[in-house]
Amino acid sequence: MIRSSRFIGLVALLATSVLGLSACGGTTKSGTVTILFGTAADSLDPGFGYTTQAAEPDWIVYTGLLTYRHAEGKAGGELVPGLAQSLPKVSADGLTYTLTLRPGLVYSNGKPVKASDFPFTLERSMKLNWGGKSFFTTNIVGAAAYDSGKASTISGIKTNDATGKITIKLVSPAKSLRPYGAFPNVLAFPSAGLVPKGTPMTNEPNSPPPGDGPYMFSSVTANKGYTLVQNPRFANQHIPDVPAGHIKTFNIQIVSTPQQEATQVLSNKADNFDPADEIPGSLLPQIQSQAGNRFKEVTTAQNFYFFMNTKTKPFNSQLVREAVVYGLDRPTYAKEAAGFLTPACFFLPPQIIGHPNAACPYGPADGSPNLTKAKALVQQSGLAGTPVTVWGENTSPRKEYADTYAQELNAIGLKATEKLIARATYFTTIGNAKTPNVQTGFADWQQDFPNPSDFYLLVDARSIQPVNNQNFGQVDDPHIQAALGTLYPVPASKLTTVARQWQGLDTYVAQKAYTAVFGYNKSPEFFSNRINFPSVIFHPVYFGDWTSWTLK
Repeated sequence: MIRSSRFIGLVALLATSVLGLSACGGTTKSGTVTILFGTAADSLDPGFGYTTQAAEPDWIVYTGLLTYRHAEGKAGGELVPGLAQSLPKVSADGLTYTLTLRPGLVYSNGKPVKASDFPFTLERSMKLNWGGKSFFTTNIVGAAAYDSGKASTISGIKTNDATGKITIKLVSPAKSLRPYGAFPNVLAFPSAGLVPKGTPMTNEPNSPPPGDGPYMFSSVTANKGYTLVQNPRFANQHIPDVPAGHIKTFNIQIVSTPQQEATQVLSNKADNFDPADEIPGSLLPQIQSQAGNRFKEVTTAQNFYFFMNTKTKPFNSQLVREAVVYGLDRPTYAKEAAGFLTPACFFLPPQIIGHPNAACPYGPADGSPNLTKAKALVQQSGLAGTPVTVWGENTSPRKEYADTYAQELNAIGLKATEKLIARATYFTTIGNAKTPNVQTGFADWQQDFPNPSDFYLLVDARSIQPVNNQNFGQVDDPHIQAALGTLYPVPASKLTTVARQWQGLDTYVAQKAYTAVFGYNKSPEFFSNRINFPSVIFHPVYFGDWTSWTLK
């Protein structure tokens, strides 16, 4: 997902929040909470947004046919019915999904929710070039034809507005294989959360469409912030596993630096620090000592890595890619992250089935770089001195990651210069095929759902697209594609039966050095003293579950 750029916040100074407290059993059912983001969402429009700062609010504004249980840990990865009456009925061959909308559903603007809104929602996300649209185009019959302009609708989705019935036909990748095993998770994406038919087929970041969730956007100011308020029409729909929330208003504001974020939350002038941002190392001891009862580190399924464009010099050479990995000083990156980063070398994090148990192929993750070996490989490749543009974000510590990486590339014999840009536009910029010199740079991934197939979107050749691309390395390897053809169809309930195959694939990707993984990230859970910290749910997919928050 989800890029934490992610799957990013908004830019202005915070005004102290006004809290209207009406106690009820020690908590409040009203009031205003102020959340600080260090970067703006790529878009609050669910048809385009694909960062954590977009997903956090969109999850509770745009309920899908299916959604996730509002819980921490493993339970938070459990799918539950959202706007659908129940989990889908699946045909014996796994090719047909049938769902029925709950009766009486309405959007926040009062318009009735219709079954035909579902295919329209997916069509709109594809037209907007949502970064994960390959989840639709490769799995739903007719979705690829619609995306390419060869069809006017998605032929594999049939709906009945009178009954609320929705039927989805899936593509079978081969006669001997079942369709995509994680397809139920695809239905839970905020980008599949229903919006009304007739919504403009354009990205609407400043006026997001209405949804049917517990909250709705009240106002959006570009690059400044936005306001979420409770959807007055939601509670009466009585959707069992989607709580209506306790806080009346969320005031999200964007500040210029994580230092500013952390300082204001520590001094209780703001209520929450964006968990997709990094706590400045200079402030961490003070936060740990003064905010111990409202701060903790949370282990997340998130990797940090440098992509290398395999279609361009010098990274079309495996020798150079191996040299890059040999030259990584991962303990230095961990220091730059103030201990929020664990040195690592494999693409799949430990929380995800398929994480290898093998040794890192090019030196231990917590060891020193092998510059002698790295230099020799670059010389052997014949590409020494090749100019390289290193892309990175201009906020700490991600700026420092890019600085260190550029120094490492120079140390092994390449000629690196940096291109640092704003976090708010970073991933859409490097994901645009028209952007020149996207050779290598920083990237990260926070799980969209707890399945190795989600991470492999990033090295799946079928996910390469001209706009909002997520496969920055342009990886197109027949061995990977063949393995994914076998592994993708395995249902989530049976992932353990193919754990070794996933481990083998992830080891292969590390050996081919398609990505230079340097760590697994931890996220800060950091609040003001106004929030009832024990009630807070840190969701494994969406980070902050704002519906769980209460005021003291």
